[in-house]
Amino acid sequence: MAKKVAVIGAGVSGLVSLKCCVDEGLEPTCFERTEDIGGLWRFKENVEDGRASIYQSVITNTSKEMSCFSDFPMPEDFPNFLHNSKLLEYFRIFARKFDLLKYIQFQTTVLSVKKRLDFSSSGQWEVVTESNNKKQSAVFDAVMVCSGHHILPHIPLESFPGIERFKGQYFHSRQYKHPEGLEGKHILVIGLGNSASDIAVELSKKAAQVFISTRHGSWVMGRISEDGYPWDMVFHTRFRSMLRNVLPQVIRKWMMEQQMNQWFNHENYGLEPQNK
Repeated sequence: MAKKVAVIGAGVSGLVSLKCCVDEGLEPTCFERTEDIGGLWRFKENVEDGRASIYQSVITNTSKEMSCFSDFPMPEDFPNFLHNSKLLEYFRIFARKFDLLKYIQFQTTVLSVKKRLDFSSSGQWEVVTESNNKKQSAVFDAVMVCSGHHILPHIPLESFPGIERFKGQYFHSRQYKHPEGLEGKHILVIGLGNSASDIAVELSKKAAQVFISTRHGSWVMGRISEDGYPWDMVFHTRFRSMLRNVLPQVIRKWMMEQQMNQWFNHENYGLEPQNK
């Protein structure tokens, strides 16, 4: 008898987990709390509790060649870097191609996952779910948790003394959807990661002025690299990997600095990373 596997979440990890289970002759059941697949990459206008959230303009930072599933290339007419709607389209094509939707129970929330009393001998789990206000319990031989980790925002207000006296608006990037409503304002973006950079650039077209605060600096680079190739196809090669493994750290550091400073000198802008 085939082993039964519970897959929690129908985002990118859940979908590929489903396919792998089917390929291995297992019997998967996927529980998805929302009405559709896509997880993080399915844009919604409003922030929903318990679900990852993205802004409307999000584009992938990795190219389609490096982002696709190894056994399912993206369509040739897709751009090198995908808008979130295009990546979601790819997931839909993937799910239809391998007939994965039949394994998914939508609008079903997993309430608990517990080891059975005989777990030491059976290795089985009891999964309790809820759908349409009805609770159900089922036994599985394995559980794959694919619910993601971009759900709970971290806002360390204790690090900003006097924030309670601030008369303006402050919020986590998870709450950001588009620049509408922020026109003409003076805005401080704290951080210099991918989301902060994207949002700062987008806001700069609408706001009166945008400032970026970064603690340690960061290498800033474009998606397009040498000769117009996607950056990750140039950076992640066997040859470069071999060099990183055999060269002394001081030389690797120098090579990285030279490459990152080809676009502009980070030191001139106070952006050179302290922990480079």
